[in-house]
Amino acid sequence: MDPDTSRNIALILGVLTLAVMVYFITQRAMDNRTEMLESNAPKVAGEDELAGGARNPQQFDEPDEDALNEMADLLGDDEESTMES
Repeated sequence: MDPDTSRNIALILGVLTLAVMVYFITQRAMDNRTEMLESNAPKVAGEDELAGGARNPQQFDEPDEDALNEMADLLGDDEESTMES
């Protein structure tokens, strides 16, 4: 086979491979961009669902002693604040 013919075939195969790679990369980039825009779009009230919740919601029914003391401190109803007034 002639060296020029071999070089031309290799060149054509290289260009075709490059074209196919560029095509697939641009398609993937456009798909990723579309997916990113959809996932980061502003949420409309009622369309977004929040997952999760308390594992044991009954723990909030009755406050414990620490919570009551902290609430008294925040409200200023502890003994020190009433003595100072």
